[in-house]
Amino acid sequence: MDVRTRLARNVRRLREAKGWSQEAFAHEADIHRTYVSDIERGARNPTILIVEKLALPLGVTAGELLG
Repeated sequence: MDVRTRLARNVRRLREAKGWSQEAFAHEADIHRTYVSDIERGARNPTILIVEKLALPLGVTAGELLG
């Protein structure tokens, strides 16, 4: 499984565990909702800064999202 697929699955799993919609999560992470959708579909290649922005509201490290 490639890193984008692992990131997509981990973001979706953790977001859903918190009960957040993509829109609510995007607000918490301070990124656009469509960007969250693209990440969860594996359609984006986010920078490490974006991965960190995703990780913080989920309460995990960037490494955990990528692993």
